[in-house]
Amino acid sequence: MVHWTPLFFQNVSSLVRSTNCKPLQLSRNMTSKSDSSKDEVVLAEVINNTGVLTLNRPRALNSLNEPMVTIVLEKLKEWENKVQCVVVRGAGEKAFCAGGDVVAVTSGSPTNCQMGKKFFRKEYTMDYTISQFSKPYIALIDGITMGGGVGISVHGKYRIATERTLFAMPETAIGLFPDVGASYFLSRLEGKLGLYLALTGQRLKGKDVVKIGFGTHYIESKNIPNLYEAILKSAGDVNSVIEKHTVDISDHNFSLASNMKLINEAFSASTVEGIIKNLEKDGSQFSHETLKLLQKMSPISLKISKAELEKGAKMTLKECLQMEYRLAKSALEATSSTDFYEGVRALLKDKDQNPKWKPSKLEEVTDDMVEKVFLPLSSEEELNLQ
Repeated sequence: MVHWTPLFFQNVSSLVRSTNCKPLQLSRNMTSKSDSSKDEVVLAEVINNTGVLTLNRPRALNSLNEPMVTIVLEKLKEWENKVQCVVVRGAGEKAFCAGGDVVAVTSGSPTNCQMGKKFFRKEYTMDYTISQFSKPYIALIDGITMGGGVGISVHGKYRIATERTLFAMPETAIGLFPDVGASYFLSRLEGKLGLYLALTGQRLKGKDVVKIGFGTHYIESKNIPNLYEAILKSAGDVNSVIEKHTVDISDHNFSLASNMKLINEAFSASTVEGIIKNLEKDGSQFSHETLKLLQKMSPISLKISKAELEKGAKMTLKECLQMEYRLAKSALEATSSTDFYEGVRALLKDKDQNPKWKPSKLEEVTDDMVEKVFLPLSSEEELNLQ
């Protein structure tokens, strides 16, 4: 049961780069039972019949690693018939969850990448499990929420955004592709907005996050603790509690509204090269800024991501996640390129901010390079989702 707000399908025209988040107030003033484990990378508690998952790697901006995903999966299975709802939140001062720990994921090599494949398999299984969870699943997305942080929130029923929420799918900058079900949810945004966000990694903040449908409700960050306590006392009526505490933002104008006509026209090209030409022809300041973003990205990632969203628009969430696992496996095994390893090296390990992409130009990325990363796997290797 995938939950989507109607705003995903409405005209976004009716509807950054920094965030400052206060420390998360961990509630301990109610009777609680802690069953956290594995060095408490996730604090798992049952409080007043509510399952609470606190992502607890604040120094790493709560980026997901394999132990974290394992705990979340275990608790969702354990709690489904035991609690009235689940709340997931992030510890620390800045982030809900800034993504997956891709440094760890790429610590192997194309010939020794079992750990990375195991992580992606578990992460995508977690995302699908969230989509099928029968009880209300509430993500308090106060702070940076990117990549894997989007996956652990967007597939649940409630995503509570604040002025500090910072959304992005920046994977093309590290030689990867928007994953965690992005081929499903980005492809269903109005017009070509999803493709624009997928290729550029552009960030959206605060109320904009709700306007595109990633967030379902909006609240001021200072009121998150009050909402959290009210949920714990809700006695099952979670929806009424959330509605009572959130703010009407129907009069907010989407920050990209004035550029949507250009986005729809430019990104309607049949190829990434065509998108580039459309932006160059337009010549506006927005086009210039968009070109600067695209020129930084891995060329093969741009082409794979465009194909991924086109395919995902016709697939179920399960099919999208299965497709994305094929792409992740190909990225780790360097089926068509080593760009995933190079992007992580340049941006996150050595931090020289100068990745050497191979192929280095869009015109050097052949159709065969793109097509073969989408090929089905053997029955034993495919991502099996129940």
